[in-house]
Amino acid sequence: MDSTDSAIVFDDQGVCDHCNTYYEKVAPNWHTGERGKKELDKILSRIKKDGKGKDFDCIIGVSGGFDSSYLVHLAKCQFDLRPLVFHVDAGWNSEIAVNNIQRLIDKLDLDLFTDVIDWEEMKDLQLAFFKSGVSHIDAPQDHAFFATMYKFANKYRVRNILTGANLSTECIRNPLEWMYYQSDSIQLKDIHRKFGAQKLKSFPLTSIFWHKVWLPYVKGIKVHRPLNNVPYIKEDAKELLVREYGWKPYPQKHFESRFTRFYESYWLPERFGYDVRKVQYSSLILTGQMNRDEALTKLQCPPYDEDEIKNEFEFIANKLDISVDELQGYMDAPKKSHNDYRSQERLYLLGAKLMKGFGLEVGGKR
Repeated sequence: MDSTDSAIVFDDQGVCDHCNTYYEKVAPNWHTGERGKKELDKILSRIKKDGKGKDFDCIIGVSGGFDSSYLVHLAKCQFDLRPLVFHVDAGWNSEIAVNNIQRLIDKLDLDLFTDVIDWEEMKDLQLAFFKSGVSHIDAPQDHAFFATMYKFANKYRVRNILTGANLSTECIRNPLEWMYYQSDSIQLKDIHRKFGAQKLKSFPLTSIFWHKVWLPYVKGIKVHRPLNNVPYIKEDAKELLVREYGWKPYPQKHFESRFTRFYESYWLPERFGYDVRKVQYSSLILTGQMNRDEALTKLQCPPYDEDEIKNEFEFIANKLDISVDELQGYMDAPKKSHNDYRSQERLYLLGAKLMKGFGLEVGGKR
């Protein structure tokens, strides 16, 4: 991590606050040994009890990406759970992602539920984010994923959601100025109100109160992160997925979505100077899965394929029904941040502080 995170702070040894937060707050409270196993066993016992007599005992949101795919394998093969694999199609699935999901559910004999987001509304919302000038233009897609899964769990009274979020590969978080909270419906609706062209009639919405308070403490719907309770080494897990399922790896984390691939590899670094590989590699360095020299060498190369980016730019423009010139216009437009629009940032920061204070969440800076 470097000063492209404008809020970064270095101590007198040259160590940044992202790393110091990991050493002081995350690592001491992150358990993958015997203690982690005991914590996980309690969670699994509750899940199986809640799911007794039902067709499935939990749902796992799957994008076709690495973490969630490995979690599905563990859930069925090691945890002895009966998950419903849940996928949200926001219109940007890569062919590799679709095939990876299908390979998993076929071999593991699991049920797959796919919810398709209305494309016209999705397109209008994503164009609104382009027009807004903010960096977090991937927020509509992520918001749809979370909101749809919560809505499904509430409707069908599924009390346990499993997610592939983890500390092993994600202990360093993206700075807020890079990627603002995807679930902030106040900001999403404000940007759409200012720049959208049609009403959002069916687009799924969530809120911090809904998924942080109402669902867990009133409805009893819990979100679990089992990868935090087991030894999780990215390359070992990748090797297993490839060997057992014929799973196809991606060049970079989150590239299962065509839009996210374009956004993280090209739009963010070229328009704003934010390279998310710095976050991803920093996490792997801290957890002993990559050395710093290797990371610095990889960062010398651009995160996108220079021979393919023109075609990718045209694909995004065509998919959104705009011209390449219009998309380039958004690339060149004045930059804005999440602070330029209505938000619930203070509420998010307060909630995170309280959760960490009560030991209910282990996470890095942000």
